[in-house]
Amino acid sequence: MQEEKTSQNSSIPKENTKVQASKSGQSTNQNRASKNSKRGGGKYGKRAPSAQDNALMGELKKCFERNEKIHKDRLNPHFKLNLDAKSKIKIIPLGGLGEIGGNITIFETETSAIIVDVGMSFPTDDMHGVDILVPDFSYIEKIKHKIAGIVITHGHEDHIGAVPYLFKRYQFPLYATALALGMIDSKFAEHKLTKFRNLFRPVDKRTIYKIGEFEVEWMHITHSIIDSSALAITTEAGTIIHSGDFKIDHTPIDGYPTDIHRLAYYGEKGVLLLMSDSTNSHNPGFTKSESTVGPTFDSLFTMNKSSRVIMSTFSSNIHRVYQAMSYGIKHGRKVCVIGRSMEKNIENAMNLGYIKLPKNMFIEAHEVSRYNDEEVLIVTTGSQGEPMSALFRMATDEHRHIKLKPSDLVILSAKAIPGNEGSVSRVINNILKAGANVAYQEFSEIHVSGHAGQEEQKLMLRLVKPKFFLPVHGEYNHIRKHAQTAVKCGVLEKNILLMNDGDIVEVTPKFMKKGKSVKTGKVYIDNQSNSNIENDIVIDRQNLADAGIVNIIAQISQQDRKLINSKVITYGLVANKQNKAFSKEMEDIVLHFLTHAKDSVMQNGRAIENELRSVIRKHIFRKTKKYPIIVPTVYMV
Repeated sequence: MQEEKTSQNSSIPKENTKVQASKSGQSTNQNRASKNSKRGGGKYGKRAPSAQDNALMGELKKCFERNEKIHKDRLNPHFKLNLDAKSKIKIIPLGGLGEIGGNITIFETETSAIIVDVGMSFPTDDMHGVDILVPDFSYIEKIKHKIAGIVITHGHEDHIGAVPYLFKRYQFPLYATALALGMIDSKFAEHKLTKFRNLFRPVDKRTIYKIGEFEVEWMHITHSIIDSSALAITTEAGTIIHSGDFKIDHTPIDGYPTDIHRLAYYGEKGVLLLMSDSTNSHNPGFTKSESTVGPTFDSLFTMNKSSRVIMSTFSSNIHRVYQAMSYGIKHGRKVCVIGRSMEKNIENAMNLGYIKLPKNMFIEAHEVSRYNDEEVLIVTTGSQGEPMSALFRMATDEHRHIKLKPSDLVILSAKAIPGNEGSVSRVINNILKAGANVAYQEFSEIHVSGHAGQEEQKLMLRLVKPKFFLPVHGEYNHIRKHAQTAVKCGVLEKNILLMNDGDIVEVTPKFMKKGKSVKTGKVYIDNQSNSNIENDIVIDRQNLADAGIVNIIAQISQQDRKLINSKVITYGLVANKQNKAFSKEMEDIVLHFLTHAKDSVMQNGRAIENELRSVIRKHIFRKTKKYPIIVPTVYMV
């Protein structure tokens, strides 16, 4: 029987076998589906939703949609802006973009204007004899009748350093917190401007001040100087938040962290525009707290118990100085403050109550020699290698009271400002040559920045939630990077502009656009006389440094065009051993000129000098590819 079954099965065609198998599988699936259906299962073997299930799902979906709308509304409160407002505001940076420092910005409506900060910047190496640069105030001259006041965010030099130079030409009410006004007052005393103190307007934070058509509120922000502020500037067009220089330090020395609650308050109301500090826009993460520097000072004092310690930082970094002094006193040291700006800033901070230290712990520079090395801490200026600073003079053995010695420890608690790297390196080398030790970059927390890293910039953007964004304070690469961060935080790329000094940016609730530009630039200042240096003087100095000078004194016979006598003096063009040959060459040029000069030229000594200067300049350029300053002096006989 078994054989018969096998035989019968083998006689079935293969195709029929497949069909039967398919039918068999289909029947099995239908049976499974039927069983699942009986159990109330769906596609995934679960029971079909009941009416009650559908009702709940509908409610949950509506809840999701409501919360999604809440998220969109809270992240983009632009609907709170008055899109029907016809008002507009113009923003014109006169400094601070494309550079580090020199911050000054105009906020202007049809009938009113305010100036935010009036800062200085540092010269480049080729600006010989120039100590500082201040902004060109030409545009202020045009709108001076509209300016209702000057608004200061904080007391750093790159935000207040040019105020005295502005006040020598124009005087406006000056709004700032106590420390910034105290620092400006010290500058006014130097410049003999104390008669304008009546224009000082001390401000309270979280208080709104009406200045022209603007309502301005100062909001506390943390930075590397005490009492820094962000600004809320409200106009009919909307509210502008200006961050000032900032970082978000949750453990500041004075216990006053950034007022993120107030920033968030404006963010919830709806912010038209955010202008925010871009200095550290390439730095990922958060900037470290100022409080992290103190333990480093403690360690250095512990490791150098028998050494005299000299600490240098920015004179405006009051909390840094305060920490150094506090740990110095803890280790039994007297404190000597050296440097005019450092002395004034510490005095202001103590008198106003920002820091508290026992006055009997301070000694004068001439008293330092009376104490043992381990009993002295010297706090001084010069962390940027400034040639006239106290530290530089100590390093070059030119200071009246302090001479460096091998047992000294010099702490440089500051980072070189871009462009100052060479000066800082030189002062370090001079300190080392004097035999002293230097603590600088080998300690990671000997200095921390006062500017926000990317995560703090993101927090600012998320708190404020602006419709438009203008990155400020920094070179082009800094503001461009900050713009990229803003896009990641939800600001539309079309709502961001990258500005240059002099750009006019027009902002309304509906749009932001660039207009024409205004004149900007820098004025050169000699700090020793507190006076301007004309542009042509600086250009001449640059030419002298680059190509030297040629002075030609010639006695000429007007009648027969002969060179009676001549003398050639050069500096910085040819080596001393080549002077004789060069002088002979110049005499030949003069003789050739006299032979071929026009009769009209020979009638006037000044005309001869001008033509001779041109001829000699062309000849020297052909030979040396240099354009030295040429000073011909011609005597006609």
